[in-house]
Amino acid sequence: MSTSSTASPAFKRVCLKISGEALMGPKEFGIDLETVERIASEVKAAQALGTQVCLVVGGGNIFRGLQMAARGMERASADYMGMLATVMNALAIQNSLEAIGVETRVMSAIQMTEVCEPYIRRRALRHLSKGLVVIFAAGSGNPFFTTDTAAALRAAEMGCDALMKGTQVDGVYSADPKTNPDAERFERLTYMDVLRQDLKVMDQAAIAITRENGIPIVVFSLAGGGIEGALTGEGRFTVIGNDTVEPS
Repeated sequence: MSTSSTASPAFKRVCLKISGEALMGPKEFGIDLETVERIASEVKAAQALGTQVCLVVGGGNIFRGLQMAARGMERASADYMGMLATVMNALAIQNSLEAIGVETRVMSAIQMTEVCEPYIRRRALRHLSKGLVVIFAAGSGNPFFTTDTAAALRAAEMGCDALMKGTQVDGVYSADPKTNPDAERFERLTYMDVLRQDLKVMDQAAIAITRENGIPIVVFSLAGGGIEGALTGEGRFTVIGNDTVEPS
């Protein structure tokens, strides 16, 4: 994705992965409404560019299944509890988006028809084609799979041009730049680079799905303007693509 001086999006349809931790803002737990509202405004700006947007949201700000499993909870039960946390986050994002005039649908991989729609692929595609923002909750609906893998799966199912992962830093680094000032920042990587260097971008299942389907991963900061900057090429981000892509 090359840098452009015009605000035209590089992708027509994207799947945006937002971690649960991103919704905490300055808090140590739960949902920070101001942060959710800021992210919602950025999603609206991305949609205004002409890009169709779907989201997959994590639940780590409320419940982390892996941590509970490590402490002795049965893994499948812990993962299901984590999936329920993602539904709460999805409803919070939906509320903030609709408060600023963006029509949405929350679709859950676990049926709970009183609060959201069940995930049906063809229905989700129809919502996107009508200009709605679709928020996918409850991961893939299966334990032992992360929401990163669910995001890669939904990106493939929705025919997305890119999987965009919003983080707290402006791309992929060789180490955590918050604790290691010497960490190297990458502009472009191949899927195999990520696997060989064990870069903590997404889990191996997510990398495999995006690689097999030729879906680039765009890693960017969720700080102000991050989504729009990554879409137009005017911001700072890392692109992970086909093995034939040469670093810029």
